[in-house]
Amino acid sequence: MSGLSWLTILNKRENFRAAFRNFEPAAVARFGARDVSRLLADAGIVRNRAKIEATINNARRYAELVSEFGSFAAYAWSYEPKHAPVGLPPEAVAMSKDLRKRGWAFVGPTTVQSFMQAMGLVNDHIRGCAAGAEVTRLRKEFVRPR
Repeated sequence: MSGLSWLTILNKRENFRAAFRNFEPAAVARFGARDVSRLLADAGIVRNRAKIEATINNARRYAELVSEFGSFAAYAWSYEPKHAPVGLPPEAVAMSKDLRKRGWAFVGPTTVQSFMQAMGLVNDHIRGCAAGAEVTRLRKEFVRPR
């Protein structure tokens, strides 16, 4: 959601969850013109036609990645940085380029980096941050999908 604060998006998270069928890619992939109209009228979400249509498109492309890699997790974790990144990791840039090559939209490097942070692929918390220590602990226990 480029141009908007993450807090704005987080505050609308439950509205997005309801509007986009609990973020179930197969359900969103079936959305059509009537759903786009419904979403554009939904004051509880960010109403941007290009982003709504990109979300539906990306849900359709999601199934292609799952078919090729076995799971979206296996695809995403194949871009795990080998070293703790400082700034924008080159793997985020590479994943962004690959997704766009596969027909995805609104998946620029900064958005991909945010996804990588949320999923635990990168831990770029500042030294001494309690959340960073917890992420480090959890990453050690995590079995990466292949």
